[in-house]
Amino acid sequence: MHRQRKAKIVATLGPATPDRAGIEALFTAGVDVFRLNFSHGVHADHQARVAMIRDIEREHGRPIGILLDLQGPKLRIGTFADGPVRLEPGEPFVLDLQCEVPGSVKRVALPHPEIFAALTDGCDLLLDDGRIRLRVESHDDQSVLTRVVTGGMLSDRKGVNVPDVVLPLSAMTDKDREDLTFGLTLDIDWVALSFVQRPEDILQIKEIVGDKAGIVAKLEKPAAINQLDAIVEVSDAIMVARGDLGVEMPAEQVPVIQRRIIRLARRLGRPVIVATQMLDSMVAAPVPTRAEASDVAAAIYDGVDAVMLSAESASGQYPVEAVAMMDRIIRQTESDPYYRQTVDAAHAPSGCSAPDAIGAAMRTVSQAMNSRVAIAYTTTGHSALHMARERPQTPIIGMTPRLHTARRMALLWGIHAVLSHDVADVNEMTDFACLAACKEGFAQKGDVIVITAGLPFGTPGATNLLRIAEI
Repeated sequence: MHRQRKAKIVATLGPATPDRAGIEALFTAGVDVFRLNFSHGVHADHQARVAMIRDIEREHGRPIGILLDLQGPKLRIGTFADGPVRLEPGEPFVLDLQCEVPGSVKRVALPHPEIFAALTDGCDLLLDDGRIRLRVESHDDQSVLTRVVTGGMLSDRKGVNVPDVVLPLSAMTDKDREDLTFGLTLDIDWVALSFVQRPEDILQIKEIVGDKAGIVAKLEKPAAINQLDAIVEVSDAIMVARGDLGVEMPAEQVPVIQRRIIRLARRLGRPVIVATQMLDSMVAAPVPTRAEASDVAAAIYDGVDAVMLSAESASGQYPVEAVAMMDRIIRQTESDPYYRQTVDAAHAPSGCSAPDAIGAAMRTVSQAMNSRVAIAYTTTGHSALHMARERPQTPIIGMTPRLHTARRMALLWGIHAVLSHDVADVNEMTDFACLAACKEGFAQKGDVIVITAGLPFGTPGATNLLRIAEI
């Protein structure tokens, strides 16, 4: 079983698919990686979903990736004494640390003292996903006096965004640490870190996770964009989280920033996911808007590794239909001759390492030899990652003796992961690669395949071999 497309689909699980049958239906419709959103649900729910996914994986014989998405430091106001209040433009409004005092039309608690320390006069605070904008006039370490710029109704525990300030907050809260400790016992494959502001945030979580999972940096803060190169460099994968990014930055800037992130991630060889509201109308409707279909297609033309569904698959009325629609949009886009032209035009020069050179050679040789499939024999997935970076026309099989590596490769563009045994020499590797190419339906007797590997076998990052074989 292999997908008839190169880009992958990430889908969030939730109440819309509470049982094994629902999750299996999503997988059959096209999901490659399942996202567990730890902003919602309890540990027992997530554990049960992981067990179902692994059972489906065993039944279908196809590695499935699991992404644990940490909540991050979500900032929220307190509650109001008499229900929602209306803030009028031009009126003063105070936020303070008096958490025990219910709010009013004049003030509300903001139980985050670290914010008061970081604010500057004249900066803006955004409440309720940017619907309300407040401008700071004065502040101390206990309260902040603001003036309402954009008013509206404000109710309990709405979120707060501070776009103009780098907050002195760790990207990991106490809740995140507990969730991460638990999640690592479930043998998940990727961990997404929310509200990344600096490369140190990624290095901090890597110290905890080690090699147990890849780290996905969620880019949703202007501060992260200011240190984009450094963050992408230290991350294992990137997510363009357009929800909060669209709140904290002008909407017209988001498409430009999205493409900038994608280009950088592709140049540095980091898998990149585009997320948030891709088929949002399918939360309540069986078909997307034409604009949403174009949005998904635009990301595919840019050469992203994966596109993600959030509420569409987690809580929407049509989760399976949303996955199937995304699958069709991807396949239709990738079948367009213009797709190959745009992907090739955006191709970045390869790096100077041996794995980079082998990846680039694979792309050239596969095209010259009209190879039916390219095979990366890999222990850690790095060989496959270097091949995927090149975005070749040829399908890629990521052949590995490690199940964990096979699952992690489910996120990579164009990679079809296959489990193998540990091979003893190049001849055995070649024989098994030919067998796998035929068994998985990519090639047949007489076809040419291209194989990359690292010698000695089992050495991480040692890709240094390219071999041409005829089946």
